[in-house]
Amino acid sequence: MKQLMLGNEAVARGLYEAGCAFVSSYPGTPSTEITEAVAKYQEVYAEWAPNEKVAMESAFGASLAGKRSFCGMKHVGLNVAADPLFTIAYTGVNAGMVIGVADDAGMHSSQNEQDSRHYARASKIPMLEPADSAEAIAFAKLAYDLSEQFDTPVLLKMCTRVSHSQSVVECGERVEAVKTYEKNPAKYIMMPGNAKKRHPVVEARTRALVEWAETADINRVEDGSDHSRGIITSSTAYQYVKEVCGDKYPVMKLGMIWPMPEKKIRDFAASVEELVVVEELDSFIEAHCDALGLKVTGKNVFPVIDEFSQNLVAEKLGMDAPCAGCKVDDAIPARPPVMCAGCPHRGLFYTLAKNKITVLGDIGCYTLGAVPPLGAVDSVICMGASISGTHGFVKALEGAADGKTVAVIGDSTFMHSGITGLVNVAYNESNATIIIVDNSITGMTGHQQNPTTGMNLKGDPCTKIDLETLCRAVGIRRVRVVDPYNLEQTETAIKEELAAPEASVIISRRPCALLKYVKHSKPVTVDSDKCRSCKLCMKIGCPAISMQPAADGKVKAVVDHTQCTGCGVCVQLCHFGALKEAE
Repeated sequence: MKQLMLGNEAVARGLYEAGCAFVSSYPGTPSTEITEAVAKYQEVYAEWAPNEKVAMESAFGASLAGKRSFCGMKHVGLNVAADPLFTIAYTGVNAGMVIGVADDAGMHSSQNEQDSRHYARASKIPMLEPADSAEAIAFAKLAYDLSEQFDTPVLLKMCTRVSHSQSVVECGERVEAVKTYEKNPAKYIMMPGNAKKRHPVVEARTRALVEWAETADINRVEDGSDHSRGIITSSTAYQYVKEVCGDKYPVMKLGMIWPMPEKKIRDFAASVEELVVVEELDSFIEAHCDALGLKVTGKNVFPVIDEFSQNLVAEKLGMDAPCAGCKVDDAIPARPPVMCAGCPHRGLFYTLAKNKITVLGDIGCYTLGAVPPLGAVDSVICMGASISGTHGFVKALEGAADGKTVAVIGDSTFMHSGITGLVNVAYNESNATIIIVDNSITGMTGHQQNPTTGMNLKGDPCTKIDLETLCRAVGIRRVRVVDPYNLEQTETAIKEELAAPEASVIISRRPCALLKYVKHSKPVTVDSDKCRSCKLCMKIGCPAISMQPAADGKVKAVVDHTQCTGCGVCVQLCHFGALKEAE
């Protein structure tokens, strides 16, 4: 049956049809929906892991046991999983193992714009790169066949546009694929003596994969009428090239992006006058062509930053744009990202900014505490870096930063990679104050469960990690919980813990305002006669509050009742009683 399907849903369908039995992932845009979709198939065990390293190691264990497995993550998550990645390239697999990674060109929801193709080459693991949903299904299934044929994990690279766009797919039936586990220390125990013997196996495997790539259908040449130019491309760039060029120029579409064929590319280059490589981000295909001694037009014309588009490809190829589009004449107001109305993090960051505290932040929706008017965050690097960075910050200043610096990290991010940083704080006795913003969910990627919520991926009750007990167990003696809607309580806790002569943890606990089970209070009301237009309420950056012309001609506070959740934070700021909680 044919149907429209998101690229991520199509990957999930491919996993299901290929007989995948075990899935472990950490949510990260744009990869999240793969695991959410595959969890709907009852034949597949699926879970959220605390982080990507754990997910990959778990998937390897399932493969070792004889079940086809998958782990999924976004590009920066592959950094976290790089340790096991490079070693399982040596061990190989038992049952097929597929590693899904989704890049985010354009950084729609990411802190960098790295190109995951480099991991394939560096780890010597084959990588497939689908260009639409139909290929997402086909390549997911092919990945398992290649994994078992060549005794290797296989990387399946998605990107934002393929992951989150729909195209037509045709679903098939599930096949069961189970292998028997057999003890093999020489293959699976990577002590130096065994690892030395496995490296030549990896190199031989790469050569065999190159030979496979020479004749593989997924690396195809589509002929054109004009051989003055030939284009090598892949993924979304292929879609743009075809929309711009149609059948005018010959196109080599690479479905296996590593290892790439050699003879096939040389033959293609010989059939055209000018060889052009169109690829997003780094010059990965171009570098391969350079190594083959081919003259290429590539990153000397095309940018190495941001996403491509049909119009950009047309411009760089000197061709007409397939669609000129239209431009709105009216100036469109900017819509910067902002915390939702009623967000429990707002009161905390207001308090931190008010007290001029240096804040080392982390990855999550609370990163928006860096955005004006709050502007409360000084640094954001990667998952867990807030705690480790704060330890280094206060240690480096030898007491000068005591009482002035905190780390802010979310509950899911703390479980991901904050625990070891907190262990370091306790072990090396830095006077660091850590604030865990516990909103009872993984908010940034769309409300996924995590080890602190008491629910697993499928919504079933499970073990709930107690943050207070965990923090005390690693050696933090001062642990307290505050409600960030209560500004006085929050400010008191922050001042007291910053003044303490030892490390401490504050848990700022209030469920995400968007969770369905959260019951909101009635919207805040405004007594316009009492409003003095001081705009103090605007300093918290709540989208439900604005300043509008009043009947007396002055600009005064207005609360949008369609957005206001009645959290009451703004009420606590108003010194004139103009803002009131509904009775």
